[in-house]
Amino acid sequence: MLILRGAPALSEFRIAKLLDQCALHNLPVTAIYAEFMHFAENSAALSSDEQSTLDKLLTYGPAIASHDPVGQLLLVTPRPGTISPWSSKASDIAHNCGLSKIKRLERGIAYYIESSRSLNETELTAVGSLLHDRMMEVVFSEFDQAAALFQHAAPGQLSSVDIINGGRAALAEANMVMGLALADDEIDYLVSNFQQLGRNPNDIELYMFAQANSEHCRHKIFNADWTIDGVVQPKSLFKMIKNTFEHTPDYVLSAYKDNAAVMTGSAAGRFFPVPGTAEYNYHHEDIHILMKVETHNHPTAISPYPGAATGSGGEIRDEGATGVGSKPKAGLVGFSVSNLRIPGFEQPWETDFGKPARIVSALDIMLEGPLGGAAFNNEFGRPAINGYFRTYEEKVSSYNGEEVRGYHKPIMIAGGLGNIRTDHVQKGELPPGAKLVVLGGPAMNIGLGGGAASSMASGQSAEDLDFASVQRENPEIERRCQEVIDRCWQLGADNPICFIHDVGAGGLSNAFPELVNDGGVGGKFELRNVPNDEPGMSPLQIWCNESQERYVMAIPPEKMAVFEQICQRERAPYAVVGEATAEQHLTLTDQHFGTTPIDLPLSVLLGKAPKMHRDVQSAQSPGQPLNREGITIADAAERLLRLPTIAEKTFLVTIGDRTVTGLVARDQMVGPWQIPVANCGITAASYDTYHGEAMAMGERTPVALLDFAASARLAVTEAITNIACSDISDLKRIKLSANWMSAAGHPGEDAGLYAAVKAIGEELCPALEVTIPVGKDSMSMKTKWQQDGKEQAVTSPMSLVITAFGRVEDIRKTVTPQLRTDRGDSSVLLIDLGQGANRLGASCLTQVYKQLGTTPADLDSPELLLNLFAATQQLVREQKLLAYHDRSDGGLFVTLAEMAFAGKAGFTVDISGLGEDDLAVMFSEEPGVVIQVANSELAYVKQVLATHNLAGCSHILGAVNTSDTLHFSRGEQLVFSDSRNRLRCIWAETTYQMQALRDNPAGALQEFTAKADETDPGLNVKLSFDANEDIAAPYILKGAAPKVAILREQGVNSHLEMAAAFNRAGFSAVDVHMSDILAGRVKLSDFNGLAACGGFSYGDVLGAGEGWAKSVLFNDIARAQFAAFFERQSTFSLGVCNGCQMMSNLKSLIPGAELWPHFVRNKSERFEARFSLVEVQQSPSLFFSGMAGSRMPIAVSHGEGHAEFASSEAFAKANHSGTVAMRFVDNFGKVTEHYPANPNGSPAGITALTTTDGRVSIMMPHPERVFRTVANSWHPDDWQEDSPWMRMFRNARVWLG
Repeated sequence: MLILRGAPALSEFRIAKLLDQCALHNLPVTAIYAEFMHFAENSAALSSDEQSTLDKLLTYGPAIASHDPVGQLLLVTPRPGTISPWSSKASDIAHNCGLSKIKRLERGIAYYIESSRSLNETELTAVGSLLHDRMMEVVFSEFDQAAALFQHAAPGQLSSVDIINGGRAALAEANMVMGLALADDEIDYLVSNFQQLGRNPNDIELYMFAQANSEHCRHKIFNADWTIDGVVQPKSLFKMIKNTFEHTPDYVLSAYKDNAAVMTGSAAGRFFPVPGTAEYNYHHEDIHILMKVETHNHPTAISPYPGAATGSGGEIRDEGATGVGSKPKAGLVGFSVSNLRIPGFEQPWETDFGKPARIVSALDIMLEGPLGGAAFNNEFGRPAINGYFRTYEEKVSSYNGEEVRGYHKPIMIAGGLGNIRTDHVQKGELPPGAKLVVLGGPAMNIGLGGGAASSMASGQSAEDLDFASVQRENPEIERRCQEVIDRCWQLGADNPICFIHDVGAGGLSNAFPELVNDGGVGGKFELRNVPNDEPGMSPLQIWCNESQERYVMAIPPEKMAVFEQICQRERAPYAVVGEATAEQHLTLTDQHFGTTPIDLPLSVLLGKAPKMHRDVQSAQSPGQPLNREGITIADAAERLLRLPTIAEKTFLVTIGDRTVTGLVARDQMVGPWQIPVANCGITAASYDTYHGEAMAMGERTPVALLDFAASARLAVTEAITNIACSDISDLKRIKLSANWMSAAGHPGEDAGLYAAVKAIGEELCPALEVTIPVGKDSMSMKTKWQQDGKEQAVTSPMSLVITAFGRVEDIRKTVTPQLRTDRGDSSVLLIDLGQGANRLGASCLTQVYKQLGTTPADLDSPELLLNLFAATQQLVREQKLLAYHDRSDGGLFVTLAEMAFAGKAGFTVDISGLGEDDLAVMFSEEPGVVIQVANSELAYVKQVLATHNLAGCSHILGAVNTSDTLHFSRGEQLVFSDSRNRLRCIWAETTYQMQALRDNPAGALQEFTAKADETDPGLNVKLSFDANEDIAAPYILKGAAPKVAILREQGVNSHLEMAAAFNRAGFSAVDVHMSDILAGRVKLSDFNGLAACGGFSYGDVLGAGEGWAKSVLFNDIARAQFAAFFERQSTFSLGVCNGCQMMSNLKSLIPGAELWPHFVRNKSERFEARFSLVEVQQSPSLFFSGMAGSRMPIAVSHGEGHAEFASSEAFAKANHSGTVAMRFVDNFGKVTEHYPANPNGSPAGITALTTTDGRVSIMMPHPERVFRTVANSWHPDDWQEDSPWMRMFRNARVWLG
């Protein structure tokens, strides 16, 4: 093992945070210094050249002053027996740079602790616990101990359970010891089947059975028979959900039987490289829409970052493995947790009810979990454009008397939509003899028993089983797998995949049997063919572990060659593990031991019909009337604006890429001030169309504590009122995903779950003609523990989270919540589906006063919702609305306040027509919407509402103005009035507090302070050219399309939008993978242009873009090709984001690039996804010709965009050299280093540079993602199809002539 010292690992503010934590724990620590340490497992000694290459590879990242370490060493490394994602990717880079003697690289952090006195063992342990995640890391005290990382144990043995001699008791004991969670009837079933087979079951067979038949996989409760209060019920829960499809099958192409549901989409030009030539082109066809929403609750409670990351990753795989291969497109993430209790910012309703030591706090979940979910989506290259966040934890009187209800077991929702071809919606034929392949990463000893573990209440299983169910994420390898799937479906009828499944709960032990069973065949497998990075695993561990980023598929033997070629080009690992057999039998052999660990008829494994019967009693929740003592409207308003469910969610939004693909038409951030209040997320079907897809969420879970059915109806209603702001036209086009979370077996909950499913499956959805073709259930939403010798429990409310998906006719017509003050005199109207009932039970108002109330809001009439949808659709289509926002959490007050925040507007509103009770009118959460209408259109809008029978529940509230006052009155009498700016800052406090804890506190304060600037004009545009002029048109007319190489490396994810922008400018854009260049399949000498695209090459390990650059610099073939290309005077090159980072590291090969900086970690130390204002500078760049002085917003999405110069002299030289092409400016047009107007803290706002001759330009922001006007989060009303950024690409075409 080689030990190689790395750079300092922590910035000053990270060290300060650690010292603060030490002080909180009364630890006498005075200083902490941390350095990366690299460990290399090598097969032979390295030569001096190889050593030099390795040293250069391991020099990366920002320059932080290092010094000789002093103090007590604590070395934090990944847990031995696991392989970190960093290791997988860094080892790949080493191999691609020719270091074949390096078997594996791994990284740790050496912390040196100085203290005022020597620390005792207990104190050292306490410090260690602050420095590492016990679920994934260990602490050593000496460097040599890290050798444990590379220990190779002998393969573990197979074991069996002796039921021949020990009978049923032997299996019952194994059930407990192995954590199988088998039910009594399942134990009986297995004993009798193995006695018939005349042998003992192997541990691997039992484990496989337990996973395949767990509640998690079989959904036993949803398929159960029910008796409620002695009355036999006619349908199972699942049958009632399916009733929505039987009633309204319209537009559904696939439901209930695949990894995701599919509905009819739009016809448009699907944009991808033509197989064979690799030239990008439009393919006119039906682009159908697939949808899926998953939960990953248990892993997120145990270890939030990897739990949420693998939750998102697993849902993405579900989408990619739909039909015979499809493409995930846009995602959403949601969280429900208990009270945050932010230190120093605890709120009056946040009581501490305790928690078990082995799950993390709500605050930790929300500091770490969202980062994990965002990071996976970011690195995979899927924009996260929707979500929700709720906190709830309170002792209330509900169905089971007084008890604590909340989300100690959190809800972590991951979902999204994708696209699929017509011919690929259904699985193909699976012929005997087909090769059974695993695609993706190697087996690792992680995530064992996730299916069974997530089917138990938190606190039931042994702690080491929790360790086993922690997973680790590697989105970059999932991206490679998806590229393979993309190449396959792009072959159309020649797609080699005939059957595909993702690998999730239960690992291969679940995926392969499901694959062959669904295909009507059996399978013969060889255990040692499974790619395996941990040879010490037992057969059970190899077969059943839940290593992420894997798919299983069946490929006919005659198509294997095509498939292998694709995998090699994409560098995606794969292996043929078995072969399909005509006999429906499962055989797994093990060459190493010469044994057969599995030898079972499929009917034994999957044939136990898990028929459960639930005989339950219903319960009533009386509730207690709201005690109004001490409640004022002013105090309630402030409390609500600080309730995390309502408070500004910027801290959850800007960590997630919202522009990748270039197809996002509506993200969370609205208007010139980028306020996160959008009703839904919207994507374009392709780059040549205004058709698209929308998704929106709805949930009102605390209502279930009073009325299960009302909670379900409100969730459906909210999802529909959210999505109705887009141009969908027909309600039948909307499909819902229903995610059900409940504490099964808790008094009253089972009957309540039945009532809720019935309310929407049998009643509301059929009445609306809306289908629920997809969903998921999680039935163990309870946490139990012992505290001071007493049993404690926190039980979640029955929680239904609805996600609505719809096809959009015209994405330009979407209406946002931004109040417009620049469109003449206007009014706001409320359409109140509660018809004046103004019920307050289980509202956010009752929550912030630690109460529950009695009767909750509800949708009393489906007819009203139908009318509302039809009316708003007509008004959206006719473009009669200026703003639209649904009423939900926080009621009318919050709806109007958010609209005012988004538009920097004021209003005067009279509530006298809405009911007698001011408090109820302001804060009741009855369904409804608020719309803003120009006064010139008011009469027409009222007429449309009347036509749709809504006149009785439509109320003109008052006028919108440009003041700073939100004014509510009842006739002449004042109800509430306050400064919008003051309320907007209260609403921002939660985001500020969370950012200050999680990110760079100095930046968090700058952002919070900037929000209070009443003079901020918002994003604005100033152009020095005519954006609508197509200067490339004359060259396109000549018919010549010069070739531009759209260059990508493994992990790059922004190549499609780059190709689309160059294609529109008249180029022939060609897909070029680095593997094509290294293998000699492609030569750069054949191209006029080169575009290095954005993404996460090698997952950004070894420095962003640095691994990619080094694979060029340390490879003779690649180096020579790139050097020759840059030298050739007739070529141009563009590097964007990851491509910018990569090219800046190639500056030694690029003439005139000597002054370029190195791009390193943002000053916030956070991935920043912003819509930022930039100004084009006067420079020789051919891309920016004629654009100097122009100011416009652009998409920013990067974690490492800070321009770091070697010295202050180097900075001054570059800054005044005339090669700076673009700078960040604030909304007043001044060059800025202030966060977040300058999202990465680069000096003098530098964010793009060029060479002295202008042929090569690099930039961190993404012009290719916003080349269409519709892809801009905000834009002036008069922009046409092309945004001003299209000019860059056309300039390149003009330059070539």
